[in-house]
Amino acid sequence: MTERVTWLLVDGENIDATLGQSILGRRPLPDERPRWDRLLQFVDDQWQQPARGLFFLNASNHLPMSFVQALLALGYKPVPLSGDADEKVVDIAIQRTLAALKDRADDVVLVSHDRDFVGEVAALTGPDRRVGVLAFAEFRSSELTALPGVEFFDLEYDAHAFDAPLPRVRVIPIEAFDPWEFLG
Repeated sequence: MTERVTWLLVDGENIDATLGQSILGRRPLPDERPRWDRLLQFVDDQWQQPARGLFFLNASNHLPMSFVQALLALGYKPVPLSGDADEKVVDIAIQRTLAALKDRADDVVLVSHDRDFVGEVAALTGPDRRVGVLAFAEFRSSELTALPGVEFFDLEYDAHAFDAPLPRVRVIPIEAFDPWEFLG
């Protein structure tokens, strides 16, 4: 019997676009991007089993070899994809991977805000599998958020994937309110 694992499926385009357009208002600098190794460690610690990362990349125009090498060094399997300009190759590949995981007894965490995965994520939920979504909570698709049986985690506040605080405005549960965050 093989050991149960958690598959961490990263929609890198979606995370980078949300970070750049919605949070920073510009293209993120290298030191402002997530520390991808922390996501694997977070999921591993959170669910107390090995996490395996698949990082999906649109390589239709070029393959960012230095980034691919960095992903490999961090323990991810890069999934470089190509297709026609009108094809959402990353979304298609993640949808196919989520569908394929239905036939395995592994757990799944999707790193994306995208509603394009709602059907596939919903199909994975049930009593015998843990399913999670790791993203910026305020930008997560409302359709994903509405799915029962899915655990939700924030990239910054839960996974601590960034070296410095991001300029985000968030709703704070009163039990988590610390006035010193605002008095500094």
